[in-house]
Amino acid sequence: MVPTVEWKDGAVRLLDQSRLPGSVEFLECRDYRVIAEAIKGLKVRGAPAIGVAAAMGVALGAQSVSVAGYDEFAKAVSAIGDHLAATRPTAVNLFWAIERMKRKLAELRNRPLTEIKRALIEEAQRIFDEDVALCKAMGRHGAALIEDGQTILTHCNAGALATAGYGTALGVIRAAWEQGKKIRVIADETRPVLQGARLTAWELMQDKIPVTLITDNMAGALMRQGRIHLCVVGADRIAANGDVANKIGTYSVAVLAKAHGIPFYVAAPYSTIDLATKSGDQIPIEQRDPQEVLSFHGSPLIAPAGVEVLNPAFDVTPAEYVTAIITERGVFKPGELAVQFGA
Repeated sequence: MVPTVEWKDGAVRLLDQSRLPGSVEFLECRDYRVIAEAIKGLKVRGAPAIGVAAAMGVALGAQSVSVAGYDEFAKAVSAIGDHLAATRPTAVNLFWAIERMKRKLAELRNRPLTEIKRALIEEAQRIFDEDVALCKAMGRHGAALIEDGQTILTHCNAGALATAGYGTALGVIRAAWEQGKKIRVIADETRPVLQGARLTAWELMQDKIPVTLITDNMAGALMRQGRIHLCVVGADRIAANGDVANKIGTYSVAVLAKAHGIPFYVAAPYSTIDLATKSGDQIPIEQRDPQEVLSFHGSPLIAPAGVEVLNPAFDVTPAEYVTAIITERGVFKPGELAVQFGA
């Protein structure tokens, strides 16, 4: 896969996902503010990828801080982290990665600033490497849930594009395909930003995994016809009770799956599990620009000018609709997360 985010030649290189599938273009970021704008503008998206990009943004910003002592340095780097954290409120990986970078900074308070700057780059790279490894472990666990010949519905994009590499939901699908299982994927378009149409379909086609694109309102009919055997999605935040925040429309898919007796799986790493948030009711839901609903990816208006618009970026699927959550440690019922990840 094309690298989503990487540290290269003293800069952070981001795949501009707003340009896909029309063109493959990269942003070379030498200022953490550019990374912040890329996160906010969905040029880099997907909870794990946002976390990695934010960690690299902290490391990048730290390189330009020119002060004499640790306290001033730490204050400046903390402000950089806060700037990056203000970009998107729902994906918990963003905050997890920034806090991890701040902890590393605190651990090194007695070291020379040049050493600290280098160590922050190394820590961001570790977060990147760990994310790829976690996705592959999730893939191995999740692939066991997929049988040869099945068709899987996925929502939004939870693939290599949404992570440091390999993917969460698509990592499960990718692992099953690599095991030789003859599977098919149905990707719904995922209005209003069309991540399923623009990104998931593109990514699966790159790997030559059979994929069929549908509109968001087709899923129920296909389930009733027996053409969907299971659903696998990613997550932007999972509460302690197993409630799942993911791209808007996920809840509808989960309700339809339950009504038709179809397993609904969520694939997510430990950094997406937020034990400090007791239930989905406490998860902040990002509200985005109405223009995303009023047009298709920059097309002319498809609704009357001035109409009132709601555009929440995410919804919450209650734990009762989730068959199981696939993690790097194994597959668990939603109610088991606090025990498995509470240590």
